[in-house]
Amino acid sequence: MLAAGMAVSACAVNPATGERQFSLISEGQEIQMGREADADVATSLGLVQDEALQRYVGDIGRRLAATSERPDLPWSFKVVDDPVVNAFALPGGFIYVTRGILANFESEAELAGVLGHEIGHVTARHSVSQMSRQQLQQVGLGVGMILSEDVRRFGGVLAAGLGLLNLRYSRGDETQSDELGVRYMGRAGYDAGQLVGVFQMLASVSGGEGGRVPQWQLTHPYPENREAHIRDVIAASDLPTGGRVDREALLDRIDGLVYGENPRDGYFKGARFFHPEMAFELTFPEGWKTVNQRSAVGAISPSEDGLVVLELVPDQTDPVAALRAFLAQEGVEGGAIRQDDAYGIPSARAPFTLTSDQTQLRGVATFLRHRDRLFRILGYSVAQKWSGYERAVVSAHGTFRPITDQAVLGVQPWRVEIVTLPRAMTMAAFQERYPSMVPLEEVARLNRVPSDASLAAGTRMKRVVGNPLP
Repeated sequence: MLAAGMAVSACAVNPATGERQFSLISEGQEIQMGREADADVATSLGLVQDEALQRYVGDIGRRLAATSERPDLPWSFKVVDDPVVNAFALPGGFIYVTRGILANFESEAELAGVLGHEIGHVTARHSVSQMSRQQLQQVGLGVGMILSEDVRRFGGVLAAGLGLLNLRYSRGDETQSDELGVRYMGRAGYDAGQLVGVFQMLASVSGGEGGRVPQWQLTHPYPENREAHIRDVIAASDLPTGGRVDREALLDRIDGLVYGENPRDGYFKGARFFHPEMAFELTFPEGWKTVNQRSAVGAISPSEDGLVVLELVPDQTDPVAALRAFLAQEGVEGGAIRQDDAYGIPSARAPFTLTSDQTQLRGVATFLRHRDRLFRILGYSVAQKWSGYERAVVSAHGTFRPITDQAVLGVQPWRVEIVTLPRAMTMAAFQERYPSMVPLEEVARLNRVPSDASLAAGTRMKRVVGNPLP
C-alpha cells in the first residue's frame, strides 16, 4: 500500500514520450546528480585533449538537444579518453562518446544518431525513472521482508527477479531512445537512415551472434534487432529524405585520433607494468589477471581472492606519515614499519590486518614517493589464504623502480590516419601500400568495407599508424 501510494503521487506525463512516467526525483535533483557524476567521469576516464574535436562534438550535440522536448537543460557533450566503443548519458543532460566509437564512425550523421539516442535517454528520463523504480522496489521489498517469513526466505530470489525486470525495462528504454534519436536527427536535418550503419558497426564490433549471451540477459537489444526495428520506424515516419551525411567532416575531425589503448597512460608486457608519463615500472605476480585504469592499476589472483593494487595518493605527506595514517584507521592493526631508499625512492612498508564484522583481511601496505608524487601499493587477501600469497605479494611491492630506458619513456600511441587513394586498388593492395598496425580485417571493419573490397580512386580511407611497444 505504501509503494502504491508513492507511485500514484509521483506520476507525470513525459513530454518526449507522451507517456505517464513514475519519478521520485525532481529535475533540479536530476541536474545536480548529473553535474556531480560529470566530475567523476572526467577523473576516472579522462577527456580527449583536443579542443577542436570537443567543440565539434559539442556543437552537434547542442544542435540536436535544441530540437528536443527539454532544450533548457544544461546540456554537455564530451569525448572521453577511452578506447572502448561506447556512448552514455548521465541525468540532467551530460552526454559522452568515447574516442573508440568515434574511430568507428563513417559520417557525422552516424555521430548525430548516437548523440540523439543518448539525448533520448535524458529527455525520456530513463535513468531517473529507473532509479525511482529501484527506490520503490526497495521500499516494497523491505516492508515485505519485515512482514512475511516467506518473503524473508526467498528475498534473494525476489531481488534477482527485480533485477531481470529492470533489465527488461532497460531494453525498452534503449528501443525508445533509438526512436527518439531518429526524431532528433530528422529535426536537425540529418539523414536518419545513417543510424542503420551504427547498428551494423556495433554488430561487427561485438562479433556477431556467436558466443553471445541471450538477449534477455542484456540491457541492450542485439544490434541487428535494433537495426530491423529502426528501419521500420524510418519507413513509417514522415522524415524528409536526403538529409545531411557529412562523411568528410567526420573524417577530417578524427584524422590523428588516438587509437586503441594509450601507452602513455601505462601498459603491460606480461606481468610488468610500465608508465612512461610517470616514469616508473612495477612487476605484478605472474599468472594474475591485470587491469589498468586511470585512477589505479592492479592484479587479481586466478581464484580472485588475492589483490595487488597501485594508486596515487592525493595528499603530499611523506611515506612514513601516510603509512601511519593508514594503519591508524579503525579496524586496522599494523606491524613494524620498514623504511627503504632503494633506487633513490623513499618508501615505508608494513604488514596489516583489517578486521570487519564478517571478514578479516591480511596484507602489506607500501607508501613511496617518486617524482614528487606519493604512491600507495596494497596487497592483501582473506586471512586464511594470506600465507599462500604473502611471498608473491611482498615481492611485487619491491619491484617499483624508475624507468630510464628512453625508448619506453618516449613511447607514443597509435593514431588514425586518413588517406586519399591516388588510384583504384583492392583492400589487400591498400594494406600493402599503406600498412596499418592492426590486421587487414580490422582495417576493413574500421572502413566499413569487406576485406576483399575493390576501392575507387579518390576514396578516403582510415588506417592505424604507429610503432610497436618497446
